[in-house]
Amino acid sequence: MTIKPTHGSALIAGLLFGVGLGYAQMIDPQKVIGFLDLAGPWDPTLAFVMGGAVMVTLISFRWVLRRPQPVLDSKFYLPTSQYIDRPLLIGAALFGIGWGIGGYCPGPAITALVLGSANPAVFLLAMVAGSLTYRWLSNRYPTLFN
Repeated sequence: MTIKPTHGSALIAGLLFGVGLGYAQMIDPQKVIGFLDLAGPWDPTLAFVMGGAVMVTLISFRWVLRRPQPVLDSKFYLPTSQYIDRPLLIGAALFGIGWGIGGYCPGPAITALVLGSANPAVFLLAMVAGSLTYRWLSNRYPTLFN
């Protein structure tokens, strides 16, 4: 197996992302649920984390996308679809429901595995099971998911 430069940079970016999530305490599901629970004691911490991410993205994407190609790859891989369809809306709703119930989304759940708690592992197993179930159902009943 050959390791490409992009693999190393992806590993470094993932580690940096994970450290940032841990530092911001976004691997604590109670922090996330505290942000989503508007009726209870609201915790605005997640809004500041998301605001920081949006600011970095707004600044860096304008600079990065002016380049003809990425530094470590031959082309940019950007979304091409601009349609808001039923699968997108259903997926977004399921993501939001899962995030609200579990207090995790995929990145923080993977990062939280280092804590040794069963909760993120159970969340990730359920997420993978849901993804595989969707793939199986969408292949078996394609008209249902389009």
